[in-house]
Amino acid sequence: MRIVVGADHAGYELKEFIKAELQAQGVAVHDVGSFDPKAADDYPDFAAALGQVLQSGQAERGILICGSGVGASVAANKLRGIRAGLCHDTYSARQGVEHDDMNVLVLGARIIGTELARELVKAFLGASFSGEERHARRLAKVLALEANPQPPTGAPTATS
Repeated sequence: MRIVVGADHAGYELKEFIKAELQAQGVAVHDVGSFDPKAADDYPDFAAALGQVLQSGQAERGILICGSGVGASVAANKLRGIRAGLCHDTYSARQGVEHDDMNVLVLGARIIGTELARELVKAFLGASFSGEERHARRLAKVLALEANPQPPTGAPTATS
């Protein structure tokens, strides 16, 4: 499996740790930066770079890191084909892939430490989309929202 990693300055150290861990396991890692922990950079730029690598097929999954993980998650989910989940527990990291076909794990470097990050990455990369009918049906609705941000047929509507 090919993995793309990206982080802003706040996530730089955790990105480097995760990258080294993956490479030590023989995983191919494409690093889109940041390459300077002191840079005045912005998380949307790294979300975009990571997304482009995934969209082009150069990697199957991504790991994106910023200080809290929230901004990077918001930015990544604006990109077509990206299903990013901010996870700080192993259940969500695994279940996000199995049920929602999550392809980007987002981490908050100021929230978690390296040992938990290692476990989250392991859970994320070890999981596969289940393909169960209910999960496939829900994923199809997510993809429909991405293509046309109108409520899917049969979706509840707001009333006054």
